[in-house]
Amino acid sequence: MTDRPAPGRSIVSRRAITDITRSAVRLSYGVTGVDAGPIERLRGRLGLGEPGIRVSLHHGIELDLSLTVAYGLPVAEVARQVDSAVRYGVRRATGAEVRRLTIHVDGLRYDPASLPPAPETVRPAPPAGSVVEEPVPEAIADEAAQPATDGATDGAKGPATDGATDGAKGPATDGVKGPAVDPADAA
Repeated sequence: MTDRPAPGRSIVSRRAITDITRSAVRLSYGVTGVDAGPIERLRGRLGLGEPGIRVSLHHGIELDLSLTVAYGLPVAEVARQVDSAVRYGVRRATGAEVRRLTIHVDGLRYDPASLPPAPETVRPAPPAGSVVEEPVPEAIADEAAQPATDGATDGAKGPATDGATDGAKGPATDGVKGPAVDPADAA
């Protein structure tokens, strides 16, 4: 047995190229469908070709695609992405380069479910002198529900001591230097 490949020739059918192309187009962002006229749809139902995808293998691989694109997306950017995906898919599956790829965008498809939500409507101002109750955000309601402390806090561990704190351990010295006095000794 030899490990060398035998010389020969690979044959890739038109149907295989069509399937590779269809898969690449369907996975492309912004493409909502492959568009076809009534004659192409009839040929597709009869099994004589894929609607919206025409393949020619006479002078290399030549493809013509008819697509619909999602409304609101940049059509040129979607077409560039489809071009790249199809060329890569065919090259990866067959090892052959696409000689010519023509993309026809035959329409835009509007799908309201894919659009961002509409902005909130502005409510008219209430009449003068009326009382309007606004909903309180949850974070503010939580703070109001907690009990108040007996003074300011030093930002570290609970209420501040009699005087201001220096942010470390206990009352501030207000710049007074000298020996520390133990409160037990003072009494």
